[in-house]
Amino acid sequence: VMDMTTALDFSEEYTDPTSGIGAMSNALALTPRPPGYAGPTDVYAFLPIIAKAGEHGERFTYRTCNTEVLAWIVARCAGQRLDQVLSERIWQPLGMEQDADFLIDPTGMPFAGGGLNPVLRDIARFGEAMRLEGRAMGGQAIHAAAIESIRAGGSKTAFAPNNYTWLPDCSYRSQWWMMPGNHGAYSARGIHGQAIYVDPVAEMVIARFGSHPIAANSAFDPTSLPAYRALADHLIQNG
Repeated sequence: VMDMTTALDFSEEYTDPTSGIGAMSNALALTPRPPGYAGPTDVYAFLPIIAKAGEHGERFTYRTCNTEVLAWIVARCAGQRLDQVLSERIWQPLGMEQDADFLIDPTGMPFAGGGLNPVLRDIARFGEAMRLEGRAMGGQAIHAAAIESIRAGGSKTAFAPNNYTWLPDCSYRSQWWMMPGNHGAYSARGIHGQAIYVDPVAEMVIARFGSHPIAANSAFDPTSLPAYRALADHLIQNG
């Protein structure tokens, strides 16, 4: 689930209302439901009806529903709502500057797959904590072992069939994308250009909002990723 190697009948076609993400948007009421809609009406009713398609663990495919399942697991294990867990275990220990808000479904459950809205400075704070192996506010806010596991990267074999030609020799691990190059950079990314980009070698964190009209990283990666790397190289050369 965390590495998105589940095999599910769920397509991530954002402009197709009949796709998996379109059906999930209807269930969560993120978009206006069509007339006569009779499908699931909240996230917990929607997730169990996603059908299996293939063998789990063989291939990476980005699917937002995996993040929703992960949020459900976190909430059940913690015995708290996701927003409460995030507040107590991330927001407060990292000393965030402002409150954030979540999009919610009709039952009031947070939309984990794309509904968190923090201010940019707090996004940068989270990225800096990742760069510092979980250290923040004079203590260990996030387990260093978890960040070490992320930085180790995921299965390149599982990642390769997607033919992301602009992401050579990359992988996906625990909700983070491993970036190209020899800096061990990794990124949390949104479909409109939002990003946290961490470059450990350059000691650099980029926090970025985005509103690109095309909902696909392939639309802006060819310009954004070289720009991030150029900034990193500049910092190294002039640091």
